[in-house]
Amino acid sequence: MKAILLDSDILVEVLRQRDEAILAQWHRITGGTEPVLYTPVTAAELWHGLRPGEEAAALEVLGTLISVPLNDDIGCRAGDYLRRFHRSHGLALGDALIAAAAAVHGCALWTRNRKRYPMKDIELI
Repeated sequence: MKAILLDSDILVEVLRQRDEAILAQWHRITGGTEPVLYTPVTAAELWHGLRPGEEAAALEVLGTLISVPLNDDIGCRAGDYLRRFHRSHGLALGDALIAAAAAVHGCALWTRNRKRYPMKDIELI
């Protein structure tokens, strides 16, 4: 198995502990040997949607993961995704950057919303 990049919706579910299947997979993934990654975009989206009192738990979860910095390669790939999928799939900048980070770093992307990621060059889990 390869490194896994987390989408924001997965971290929200982990923090709020609402979905037992996601939590079970979370424990399998974070207990394994492969790196579990997130992007600054994911951190921003997570932080934007926090409810009062969730800040400490969010910092704790993010502290167990590896942040993948964004760079020019990711920016260019994201721009290409936006050009190709914005009109047809409503692709937004944040999702394009997350997908591009997965593609550039060769990671599988764990998301609940596969419709947001129509790219053929990334693996979704």
